[in-house]
Amino acid sequence: MTSAVPDSPASDPAVAAAEAELARLRAEAEAAEAQLKAAQAKAALAAAEAAAAKAKATAAPAPTASSSEDESRIAEASGGTAPQLGADPQSRTQGAAGSQAQGPAGAPASDSTKREQNPSEPATQPTQDGPLAAPEVEKVTAGYTFDAGTATLDLGALLNGDPVPSAQIRIPLPMMNRHGLVAGATGTGKTRTLQGLAEQLAAKGVPVFAADIKGDLSGVATPGEPSEKLLARTRAIGQDWKPEASVTEYFALGGVGKGVPVRATVSGFGPLLLSKVLGLNDTQESSLGLVFHYADANGLALVDLSDLRAVLTHLTGDEGKAELKELGGLSAATAGVILRELITFADAGADVFFGEPEFDVADFIRTAPDGRGVISLLEVPGVIDKPALFSTFLMYLLAELFEILPEVGDADKPKLVFFFDEAHLLFKDASKDFLAAIVQTVRLIRSKGVGVFFVTQTPKDVPSDVLGQLGSRVQHALRAFTPDDAKALRATVGTYPKSGYDLERVLQELGTGEAIVTVMSEKGAPTPVAWTRLRAPQGLMSPTPEPAIVAAVNASPLLAKYGTAIDRESAREILAKKMQAADDAAAAEDAALAKAKADAEYAKQKAAIDKQQAAADKASAAAEKKAQQEYERLLKKTAGTTRTSRSSQKSPIEQILNSKSTQTILGGVIRGIFGTGKR
Repeated sequence: MTSAVPDSPASDPAVAAAEAELARLRAEAEAAEAQLKAAQAKAALAAAEAAAAKAKATAAPAPTASSSEDESRIAEASGGTAPQLGADPQSRTQGAAGSQAQGPAGAPASDSTKREQNPSEPATQPTQDGPLAAPEVEKVTAGYTFDAGTATLDLGALLNGDPVPSAQIRIPLPMMNRHGLVAGATGTGKTRTLQGLAEQLAAKGVPVFAADIKGDLSGVATPGEPSEKLLARTRAIGQDWKPEASVTEYFALGGVGKGVPVRATVSGFGPLLLSKVLGLNDTQESSLGLVFHYADANGLALVDLSDLRAVLTHLTGDEGKAELKELGGLSAATAGVILRELITFADAGADVFFGEPEFDVADFIRTAPDGRGVISLLEVPGVIDKPALFSTFLMYLLAELFEILPEVGDADKPKLVFFFDEAHLLFKDASKDFLAAIVQTVRLIRSKGVGVFFVTQTPKDVPSDVLGQLGSRVQHALRAFTPDDAKALRATVGTYPKSGYDLERVLQELGTGEAIVTVMSEKGAPTPVAWTRLRAPQGLMSPTPEPAIVAAVNASPLLAKYGTAIDRESAREILAKKMQAADDAAAAEDAALAKAKADAEYAKQKAAIDKQQAAADKASAAAEKKAQQEYERLLKKTAGTTRTSRSSQKSPIEQILNSKSTQTILGGVIRGIFGTGKR
């Protein structure tokens, strides 16, 4: 029996495993060394580029041979070719990144390998396939690192190929009243960005007003629903996500919708905003201003559109023609045009937005008992077919805030942040006076503690005078399908500071929920441009169920204040009474005139009758007189022509009575009876 021969080292499994592990470690060490050299070369390259740029800026002579040799050594160490000084920095960055993105056998280098090559680097070092180099990443990180005592809103994390959780992109809370812009094509995540900002503002005690165009922003009032995809995304950007609802109040424009009605009087709305809604030209706009002046001077309250129509009808009617002439520049034809536009506007259903009780915009600036700000959502799905009215109404609310709020200067946090959705509708076909009013409001309302964020598709939608007032920019993806789109894209790129990005390309490559960001630092300077993966809202990213909205509206303390419309005496009723009084006076005058006319006719007829009667009486008297004369003539004639004359014989009684003695006796008797005789 022979003894067993021990296995050779080559056949020993343990030895083979050890050798394999040694080979693997050696390969990793070589890869780490190569990557370290590449990183060093990249750093040297960046330094050389900075020196070249500085030399070019100071008109220095061309680089010497030694600098060229340095570049050659850098390129040799990195395994590439020396870059040209005049080459595009973006292409140089991508070339350097590409040269070090692969490990042995072309495999990507792992995070653990990168940490092993330089243990002092953070665990969240950016991946090698991003557009920014390490110094640029550090610059972005430093640009969004603010003082410890400065409250901030978290937008998301820098995206450099992969998310860089250590590079958090933030907005200082005091800078939220320096206004901002959220832009991007449809479906790129603007609404979710708006929702996330509103949630964080409310959580920090800042009231928020936002218009909910499509109704899906209402989810802010309902806790969000977690999912594996959502949690993986939020973990990758360093967001500690948890579902949470915000205190929300729902409003409806003119009561068209489920919220508390928001109304305005025509007088409060003013001629400038109303002209924008009606689409009037400059001449008609100034004429409408004269109508408002006339109504104010004559104590005619313009509450709703019927009041304004009544004033215009009065001025163009027979009763008001004289007053219309007194207004000078207002012609009957122009007043007629305005009146027709008002009738069309009201027939389209817009009259429900005007009336009383007029909404007090101070009710937007409220906080909950726990100190959180109230998010006021203006529900407008029912009026989206009236975009001009909707956008102009928002401008009215903003102007009212400007009027009522006192000056506060630079505060630790805004009093209110106002999100102006579909902002392009506001500026479309706007007159110069209207644009001037917007610019003035945006410029000055900052000192009242109100921040305004315009939400639209491209920065080109906002006039340059307004765009220049917007300190924070969150630009989602843009599309360039047409020449006009390409022109708008180039114009958008021109509004951003210089950066390490090819923005014309990057803005078309942004994914949903990603944006190019630059904001105002706490010192008032713009922060570096950062490709950002945005945080996810903590509320529901779909509409809140309708029963929950209805219940919230019914429980609102504002419903009792604004829920029932009021129709008090205003211009329409005053003019109606005035016209009725005029009609009554005219009727009385007509009646008096008719009576006077009838009396005059009666007097005339009576005089004629009296004249006829007098004439008849006179004729009758004359006839009677004539007849009497004729009778007497006949008597005389017959008396003088008697053929026999004989003496008249008296009767015995006549003889006695006619005797002298009898007459003497009778005279004495009469004197005795009547006392006419002398005693």
